[in-house]
Amino acid sequence: MHRLILALALCLSALTASAQSQFSPALLVNDDVITNFEIEQRIRFLELVRVPGDPAEVAREQLINERLQLQEIRRVGIEIPPEDVTDGIDEFAGRANLTGDQFLEILASAGIDSSTLRDFVTAGIGWRIYVRGRFGADARVEDREIDDAVSTGGGAGRGSIRVLISEIIIAAPPPRAAAAQAEAERISQLTSPDAFSAAARRVSALPSRGRGGRLDWQPLTDLPPAIQPLILQLDRGEVTDPLPIQNGIALFQLRDIEEVDAPAPQYGAIEFVELALAASPSQASSLVTRADTCDDLYGLIPNASEEQLRREILPPAQIQTDIALQLAQLDPGEISFALGAPEGTSRLVMLCGRTPVLDEGQEIDREAIRNQLVSRRLGGLAEAFLAELRADASIREP
Repeated sequence: MHRLILALALCLSALTASAQSQFSPALLVNDDVITNFEIEQRIRFLELVRVPGDPAEVAREQLINERLQLQEIRRVGIEIPPEDVTDGIDEFAGRANLTGDQFLEILASAGIDSSTLRDFVTAGIGWRIYVRGRFGADARVEDREIDDAVSTGGGAGRGSIRVLISEIIIAAPPPRAAAAQAEAERISQLTSPDAFSAAARRVSALPSRGRGGRLDWQPLTDLPPAIQPLILQLDRGEVTDPLPIQNGIALFQLRDIEEVDAPAPQYGAIEFVELALAASPSQASSLVTRADTCDDLYGLIPNASEEQLRREILPPAQIQTDIALQLAQLDPGEISFALGAPEGTSRLVMLCGRTPVLDEGQEIDREAIRNQLVSRRLGGLAEAFLAELRADASIREP
């Protein structure tokens, strides 16, 4: 009997110690605690919804940011009604064509407590309310800014898809085309964003190799038309098959994808200049650095032949793939030196402008464009303020 009592006591002691460890503090953010349980649950949640990156690292970053956001929300007295949280869960689940209850059931089957999603949604709702109240006046948009957005293709539509991708272009001149193809085939089998980034740093010929090939969020419609369906066929982490381009091979990895309310810009034509120079990239850069518009290039290089300086206005589908990939990342007046060229020469492309397409009879919705620009500006102000909060916060392990 004594042995049985001792065994039960030891068992209860182990369970108690486990529970204490699970709910013990892992991080302190100012005076708020983040427990081991919260981190473990958030990791499971991130893995379930397939968020790119290291789940443990992303979980810690998200939870730290949310604690800082909630501290500000509490400070100004914002309260989130329970029905708003329920609506937020329904909206989040709706992205996967599920109801809120169905999504919560999926979480439960994966061992994820419903509080994980509720906390995530609550912080998001409260932060949006806080940001609008704090920065709304600073995010006002003037009519001239709407005019600029319309002229560059920022017209309003019915929602769109944006993607987070990484890129690699392997130089493949004829002498090493076979080796480049073999390398591209190996990279196309990768499923890890970190592995793809390592490959980009090692073999990519693009300036983005310094960032592991990672690009920022961009509308799917900004990509060359031939590549858009290939990206849509990918799951997160997957890589396209090797895509041949002029003297090179391109590969793209999908890190994330989402549907947004912001309009998808549709372009009927893109105007650009392609310039070939018998100069190194550094020499070419110093030569054209004063060019703010495509017209400026003619004054800086007055004797350029038509073969050297080629100006085109083409529908997106007719633009050469390697050029289209660079134009997708440029604003009007910007230049890319990332096009392949023989050693000692440079091949650059400058975006002159984009001509938006309107459906027949469609009118430009200036108010929708205004809302989009305000949302973008609020996002930038919110990110900067959150960075300030992190810099001033006490974030430590207990």
